[in-house]
Amino acid sequence: MKTRIHYTRPSITDLEVKYATDAAANGWGDQCYDYINRFEKAFAAHLGVEFAIATSSCTGAMQIGMAAVGISSGDEVILADTNWIASAAPIVHLGAKPVFVDILPDTWCLDPAAVERAITPRTKGILAVHLYGNLCAMDELLAIGSKYQIPVIEDAAEAIGSVYRGSRAGSLGSFGAFSFHGTKTITTGEGGIFVTNNASLFERALTLSNHGRARNQARQFWPDELGYKFKMSNIQAALGVGQMERIEPLIARKRTIFQFYHDNLASLPGIAINAEHDGTTIGAWMPTLVFSPSTGVTRERLVQAFKEENVDARVFFWPLSSLSFFEPVPSNLNSWDIPQRAINLPSYHDIAEEDLMRVVNVVYGLLDEA
Repeated sequence: MKTRIHYTRPSITDLEVKYATDAAANGWGDQCYDYINRFEKAFAAHLGVEFAIATSSCTGAMQIGMAAVGISSGDEVILADTNWIASAAPIVHLGAKPVFVDILPDTWCLDPAAVERAITPRTKGILAVHLYGNLCAMDELLAIGSKYQIPVIEDAAEAIGSVYRGSRAGSLGSFGAFSFHGTKTITTGEGGIFVTNNASLFERALTLSNHGRARNQARQFWPDELGYKFKMSNIQAALGVGQMERIEPLIARKRTIFQFYHDNLASLPGIAINAEHDGTTIGAWMPTLVFSPSTGVTRERLVQAFKEENVDARVFFWPLSSLSFFEPVPSNLNSWDIPQRAINLPSYHDIAEEDLMRVVNVVYGLLDEA
């Protein structure tokens, strides 16, 4: 049987092991925040932002940030129908309503025209999710946010390494949130981070992230309000410090893998791959193929063909409004159609070129059958 090709796994070296071991052995008492502080500082510097708060997940970072900008019961937040549930969950947990709109057919990200049509007096946020490392149309979204005085929030969970007109993804909106799950370009196992350039928003989020205890509160164990507990551990942050010292080659490797797929697949008839428009650089977290209806290739056939070759591949995200606990919005045509004929390709850092070619050959075989 052919060896299995995983769709993703982290790149962990002796450096990360060294730091995590040190944190486990010595990162207690007065040193219990040392690696957290180092990680926050390193990530903020990489992103080019002033403030960062390491969290237990990207979902937690978004919930803290959304609460900090004032999103609460009865409000609405507009986001793309094509997303993982982690993007919508914080909205629901805060008592607000996610309003699902359609995606653009090339980047698979939020359609700005659909966003503007969906704005109501209850709209308190626009959530721009940079899907699979692709980039939202931030100029248009920020202009809409400014016009209606609505914060634009960046879910950059999948966008480490993505750059929009000279600014890194996650640094353009009112705040950004990233994921360091084990599948991501850099990892802390689980984990996330809240980032912003807004000092007052940072202080509000910092208070909420620490059980509602304000940083300047003199009384010990005195919360000023009811907050959250989404803190990253020092050991997780130690892994992150090691990953941050390697972030440029880790990003570069993702780009190399994407380029291999692009060079071998993008010119084939009936196939679209992650779009990279002028002025943007995608981090290429998850190279993705969308097949034209004319090919006859379906999601189910894709999954089966890769399984037969012992290759892991992920299906494209289902439309959130197709889930039983949301109201269906089948008028979001791209969001409901594209997942039926799309697949994420293996892209872990250490994948060998011969394995990349095995993946490419699966695609060639499918098109030969079509």
